[in-house]
Formats: sequence, C-alpha cells, structure tokens
Amino acid sequence: MHTSRRTLLAATAGAAAVVAVGGGPALAEDDDTGRLDDKRLRALISRMTLEEKVGQLFVMRVYGHSATAPDQADIDANLTEIGVRTAAELIAKYRVGGIIYFAWAHNTRDPHQIADLSNGIQKASLAQPRGLPVLISTDQEHGIVARVGKPATLFPGAMALGAGGSRTDARTAGRIGGAELRAMGIRQDYAPVADVNVNPANPVIGVRSFGADPQAVAGMVAAQVKGYQSAGVAATSKHFPGHGDTETDSHYGFPVIEHTEAQWAELDAPPFRAAIAAGIDSIMTAHIMVPALDPSGDPATLSRPILTGILRERLGYDGVVVTDSLGMEGVRTKYGDDRVPVLALKAGVDQLLNPPKLDVAWNAVLQAVRGGELTEARLDESILRVLRLKAKLGLLKDPYVTGRGVDRVVGISSHLKAADRIAERTTTLLVNSGGLLPLSRRTHRKVLVVGADPASPSGTTGPPTTVLGAALTELGFTATVLSTGTAPTEATIAKAVAAAQGVDAVLVGTYNVTAASSQRALVNQLLATGRPVVALAIRNPYDVAQLPDVKAYLAAYSWTDVELRAAVRVLAGRADPLGELPVPVQKADKPTEVLYPVGHGLRY
Repeated sequence: MHTSRRTLLAATAGAAAVVAVGGGPALAEDDDTGRLDDKRLRALISRMTLEEKVGQLFVMRVYGHSATAPDQADIDANLTEIGVRTAAELIAKYRVGGIIYFAWAHNTRDPHQIADLSNGIQKASLAQPRGLPVLISTDQEHGIVARVGKPATLFPGAMALGAGGSRTDARTAGRIGGAELRAMGIRQDYAPVADVNVNPANPVIGVRSFGADPQAVAGMVAAQVKGYQSAGVAATSKHFPGHGDTETDSHYGFPVIEHTEAQWAELDAPPFRAAIAAGIDSIMTAHIMVPALDPSGDPATLSRPILTGILRERLGYDGVVVTDSLGMEGVRTKYGDDRVPVLALKAGVDQLLNPPKLDVAWNAVLQAVRGGELTEARLDESILRVLRLKAKLGLLKDPYVTGRGVDRVVGISSHLKAADRIAERTTTLLVNSGGLLPLSRRTHRKVLVVGADPASPSGTTGPPTTVLGAALTELGFTATVLSTGTAPTEATIAKAVAAAQGVDAVLVGTYNVTAASSQRALVNQLLATGRPVVALAIRNPYDVAQLPDVKAYLAAYSWTDVELRAAVRVLAGRADPLGELPVPVQKADKPTEVLYPVGHGLRY
C-alpha cells in the first residue's frame, strides 16, 4: 500500500512547521535566485544544537527496504554496524543530513518500495525537534554501476556514451535517469564520473569513464550535469582531482597519481572545470595521493591544498564537496577512523560519506569542536552549503513523493525506447574481416552463444549470455546458450567446442581478457572448429588486442540488457554500427604502440 502524499504531509504538518523561522510562515523562496536566501538558512542553523550540526554533515548507509519495519536480517545488520535497528532510529540518534541507498543494503527492491522508503525517511526526520529533510543519494552512474534496476530505465554507461559521442544523448540520459530518481525520492546522484581513463590498466574506473580525451570527457560531463540537474537532481562529478591514471583500486589500496601539475591541468582538470562551468551541485573527492598537488602524502580527501587551495580557490567552486566512502582503504591507510572525518572537514569537505563506524566518526567531529580543533563556524559553513542544496532541490518545501508520480515517470515506455535508441548509437564495430557482419539469418541461422556472465550491476539484468540468446531469437535466429564464465576450464571449453559443431556461427561474450586468461583458449579453440566466430567485449574494449584472430569484434562497454540487445541489433544488421572508440586500444605484445586509435569504428 502506498501512503498518499496528503496523509504524509498531514502527519508531518507539526514537524514541517519547524522549517519556519521564529514561528513565522514556512521558508519562502528568494525571488531573485529561486532558492531560499542565506539569511533564512543561517537562521535555521542558529537554532540547531551542536549534535544536530554534526549529524547534518554525515551521509550514512542503512539496511532495509523500510524506514521503520525492515526485515530481521537488516535489523541485525544495522545493530551490528550502526547500533540502531532502523533508518528512523538512525535519524533519531544521529540526526544525519543524508542517507545513501545501496542494492546490497536492500534499499532498492522496486520503484514503489524505494519511494515509500524515501517518504518514511523524510517523515522520521521531520518528526524530530527542528527536523530537516534528508538528502537521499545513490550511485546511479548507469552501465556497470547502477543501484536502482528494472523496471526503472537503465541507460548505457559513460564509456558507451563516449563511444556514441553525442552530448545530446548524454544529456537526455541524465535528464530521464534524473527524473526517475527524483520520482523515487532520490535527489542526489553520485554521477557523472569525470575521471579521464588514460590508463587501460585502471582497475576501478575503466568503462565508468567517458574516455581518454580530456576535452571529449569534459563535454560529456557537462552535458550529463545539465541533464541530471534539469530534472531536479543534484549531479556529483567524481573523483576529484582525477582517478583516471591509476593501477590501484582505492577501495582496497592507496593509489598514487604521478602526474606533474602541468599534466594534471591538461589531463585531469578539464572535466571538473566543465562541470563547475555547467553549475555542478556537488563534487566527490578521491582517496588518492597526488604528490605534485600536495607533497604531504595525504589522500586528496584529506588535503587542504587540493580541496581548498585548488578546488575552492583556483577553480572557484563553492558547491557541496562530498567525500568518497570513508570505509574505503585509500582514506584509512594513514589515519584512524576517528581522525579521517575531522581532517576531511579541515581540508574543506562538506559531507562525510558512509564512515565504517558512525559512532566513532560522529563523536570524533563532536569532540574536535568541543576541544577547539574545529570551530562551530567551520561546521556552519558546510551546513549552509548542504542546506542551500536541499533548498535548491525543493526539499524544504516538499520532500515527499507519490505512488502516482512513480507510475507516471519510472520505466515508462518512452524512456525505455530512448534508452534503446541511445544504446544503438554506442555499439562499436572494431573488426569485420571479410564482411562477416552483419550476420544473416538465412546463412547463419543457428548461433551458439557462449561467454562470461558477470553479476548484474543492479541485480535485475542478465545473465548476459541469456540476454544475447533471447535477443537473437527475437530477430529470427535459433540460439543455443552456454555460459562459460570469465575463467573457463578445459572441460567447459571442450563442451563449447562440441556445441559449436552443429551451428552456423558462434557469438562469444568476452570480459576483461588478459594475456593469462583462459577466455583466450576458449576463443582460439572455437576458431579452430572453422565456424565463424563473432566476439563481443561486454566490458573493456581492450579485449580485442588479446584476440587478434577473431574476424568480427564488437564493443558494448557493459553487460546490462540495454547495451547487449543493442549490440545484437547491430550484429544482425537491424541497426548500423555508429560507435567510435573513446579510448585507444594498445597492442597486447607492444603496449607502447596503438592498435586502434581513439575514433576507430567501422561501418557496414
């Protein structure tokens, strides 16, 4: 059952009145700017207790599909990790200013449930003394990082959009994706990624980046920012000052970026400059060391020279700065979990995201103010930025969403069609020796589909081989599907080779193939059968360099359904290949030499 907005508004009428200053009317929007003026927001801040101020700076995870009645397993997880049972108790105890949704925390089962959870969170927060609405966020980058799945619309990810090269498509994806998030009560999206993927070995960014050309990435970032924000959702470019040239994943280690200051200005800075020029609402920090920008050895998240000196002063950014997750190893290597949030605030951060232990982080900030290491005025400065953003997003006027709004916006036919059309323009044809593609169902009707089946980014799509098989069947082919995994064994390879005997063609989905990968043995043994083999890179386009004998190779940049179905339409000739590589592919045996340059993409 979906509570109506009227019921919720009535239930919180008393609480909402606290958003009125001095017992007067509720805060009105400033005539000139369309946002609440700072004077009124400062009046709100002046009435907060110190504990409430500290809480307002935190954005926290919480387990469960409901704010008040989660499943027992989620109550247990909350008690273990946070010391509270529910989202409502989290808000009552810590007065957090933000909550982040994750699929693994069971926050995102379906659009109506997400909307109800959002409303429950707002109701719980507004019921507190001097209660304020909560800024609810998630990582909905699309492509390989998506927390909200079907039936919401899923778009191609950043590198696919980079291959499509259309800023209009990037903006449309942001606008539609943003509108759907807002309808579910999510008003801050940790997207788009502004990192320039200049290092093919990058384990954490890769296809999450629009590409390797700083200017092209800058244009796409600006377009997505405008798209999201036109839908009333705060966009967040990440990961400042640039996570593109690293061989270490900051979730598990502490990456060092060796760019000189001049290289940083040329390679990493342009997309962030473009985001700021486009009016970006928030910027996320990176847990990386950049000695040329700050020789102290501190991660950027804790670096005053980087966050205040460069981002605030040199680039002139005055929006919200949010940390990347404080549970990641990159920010915990040098300092304890009690020091990290304090140092982040001293560096210039406004929002502290997802600390591993909230009680430790929250109390550390409280004690730092009481002990004089941080001033209350410093907290007020960040809270003002957070409240400005909440006001701009309309949260102080009406934080609730409706079931009707979900039905009217989320996953509607016109949105799904837009995603399909955009995906078609991203599929990239890398190799087509002898004109093998497009495949004709007259000459190659029977197709064996093999390959990797990585877990769905959102938990709602795939598995890839099944999606590819179904898409071929829909177009009149006869498809047999055999999942062979990312590391096929000799027995699995033998089974695939046997299955290939009675077919007209083989489609193999490759996933991050390396020199040592047994996916190479699979493809080479399938080629030895004499059957035509078509390969589809379902993540990194660099796979093609490891499999030089494949006669037809496509890149989809992700394994979500929308990209896979588009790739099948292209390989069957129902759509033209229009994508062009947004990154160079180096030769496998000579990594200093380029096999396929940026802009490479064949046509029929």
